Amino acid sequence: MVKRKYPLINREISWLYFNERVLQEAADKTVPLIERLRFLAIFSSNLDEFYRVRVATLNRLVDINSKTKSILGFNPKKILNEIKNTVVKLEKRFDYLYEQEIIKELEAQKIFIINEQQLNVARGTYVREYFRRHVLPTLVPIMLEGEDASKPLPELKDRRIYFIVKLTFRKKVRYALIEIPTTIISRFLILPENRGLKFIILLDDIIRYCLDDLFFIFEYDTVEAFSIQLTRDAELDIDANISEKFVDALMQSLQRRDKGRPMRLLYDSDVPLDTLNYLVSRMQLEAEALIPGGRYHNFKDFIDFPNVGGPSLEYPAMPQLRVNDLDLGRSIFSQMAKRDYLVSLPYQSFDYIVHILREAAIDPKVKEISICLYRLAENSSVINALINAAQNGKKVNCLLELKARFDEEANIYWRNRLEEGGVNVNIGVVQYKVHAKICLIARREKRGLVYYANLATGNFNEKTAKLYCDHSLFTVNPLITKDLRRLFKGLEKQTFHRGYKAIITSPLETRKRLYDLIENEIEVAKTGKRGYMILKMNSLSDEGIIGKLYEASNAGVTIQLIVRGMCCLVPGQEGFSERISVRSIVDRYLEHARIWIFGNGGEELIYLSSADMMTRNIDRRVEVAFPVIDPHIRREVRDIIDIQLRDNTKAREINQFNNNRYIGAKNKIRHRAQEDIYNYLKYKS
Repeated sequence: MVKRKYPLINREISWLYFNERVLQEAADKTVPLIERLRFLAIFSSNLDEFYRVRVATLNRLVDINSKTKSILGFNPKKILNEIKNTVVKLEKRFDYLYEQEIIKELEAQKIFIINEQQLNVARGTYVREYFRRHVLPTLVPIMLEGEDASKPLPELKDRRIYFIVKLTFRKKVRYALIEIPTTIISRFLILPENRGLKFIILLDDIIRYCLDDLFFIFEYDTVEAFSIQLTRDAELDIDANISEKFVDALMQSLQRRDKGRPMRLLYDSDVPLDTLNYLVSRMQLEAEALIPGGRYHNFKDFIDFPNVGGPSLEYPAMPQLRVNDLDLGRSIFSQMAKRDYLVSLPYQSFDYIVHILREAAIDPKVKEISICLYRLAENSSVINALINAAQNGKKVNCLLELKARFDEEANIYWRNRLEEGGVNVNIGVVQYKVHAKICLIARREKRGLVYYANLATGNFNEKTAKLYCDHSLFTVNPLITKDLRRLFKGLEKQTFHRGYKAIITSPLETRKRLYDLIENEIEVAKTGKRGYMILKMNSLSDEGIIGKLYEASNAGVTIQLIVRGMCCLVPGQEGFSERISVRSIVDRYLEHARIWIFGNGGEELIYLSSADMMTRNIDRRVEVAFPVIDPHIRREVRDIIDIQLRDNTKAREINQFNNNRYIGAKNKIRHRAQEDIYNYLKYKS
């Protein structure tokens, strides 16, 4: 068995602690009520993906052989049991928050989520008419053969909601399956208001109310419907060759995803035992896959819960700010020629990124555009601008990553759109995902070709840019643009280079460069000077990096970490991490930026990056970290990080107890980073 020399938290367990922080937001009574419902939805959606990917991977490891434990250093079977125990506790807390707190607080606002048993005659008539007109045509119950348990159930689609319907007759029981059509019909129906009281009923309960319209041919004694939801293994098994065969193989894998191995059956805890046993035997499920839940599944739909109670039930609007001295009414190129600019999303507008692409598309001096795309908005202005540029005679090179998890199908669509529009599309690099967020524009000027670059910590996606906290740098710095030219040429030929002057790239250099930067702080501390690091990221799980951070702590380096998601490092451990503190900020926006700050003996180094400190990002993806060179932007990034380190409202302490303790105010001064950053940028001169 592998014996590690330092403490680590299992990454899956650490991720569950992160999702608990999301649940904390749903429990926070200072969060507006509709937003609390949305945090429940985010928690539920996160957990679905966790089962589809991480739990699926653990199950595969269990299946391999008995040597897995000695290779990995942990027992995957044991971790699966711990996951189940933790998830059951979180689901119980989830159900309590929804049923005992949020529902009652909505009722205090005169908003009632009612079920089929709470309909009076008038509302019942309204619901039945709606059902017959809009819902009934979409439903096709599947009658199950209860006598022969050896026959498997029909294939249940991944993450869809089904009813297992129990029809009881005098001498027998029959079962049926109904898929709830939430993909084509809204999950919520707003009923007619009555004397200032507002009523909402879920599609699930509309169907429950009208079961007799579905099963009218049977003379049953009772009919009951219970929600179930199956989460399947969503990992794709495809050959890593970039060709038309690869695209075909990917499409076939996507079609198989809905039929992947069952990972979790979430079921209504009120389901009768005989019905549950029937499901388990017919679906051939393991005990670890059974998760009792509430009456409603696929709670992610509650992200779109209708606000019928007014603006006070949601976060107040934070209108997007302009970037100081960067004018959308003038040429971005002419302004970039004078200085660098930083767009801090979502506080400032993604329009600046779209604007430079649109300007490049029509500027006769622009000759070439190169860009890496990973995830895109449903109606992408970025794609439209690139196609317009190609149709205007520009050479447009787009590296579009088809292996972006759960965006594979969308990216195949965009690939076809781009190629039809005349864009040169490269669909990825063998064995590596291209996760870098970079764009380079070549413009013919008097002094020859001048290169304008945009490098970001987040995707070229105008939808997530309104929800994710990221940074996007506009620069003409020749050190950076020369490196990007070399990187894009390498990607075109599917080769990687070393020795970049400014940027740090995965898969070849990030690990060594990070080790060197950490080692430099160790050497600074050994001389008696102040060695320090401030590192912000989504996830910290790479064991090599964690070991190096422990080494730095023991050498006297002060390390402050801001980690939103999983953190496998254990801070505050005697002999390992006494100089390391970790905080996680979960608030209305998703903290997504990756920022590295190294003291460097008084000459501070600041990098922005597309990479988290996970093994996959460091060794198995194409990533780019880039230096912040402009002194004004360096000050801005440093100020933003300092604001986050002062947060005593939404920051949680990551500690050895994994209790997600809030970092409370030691005095009466309240600091909430996302509000403070917005105000900082708003009033910054």
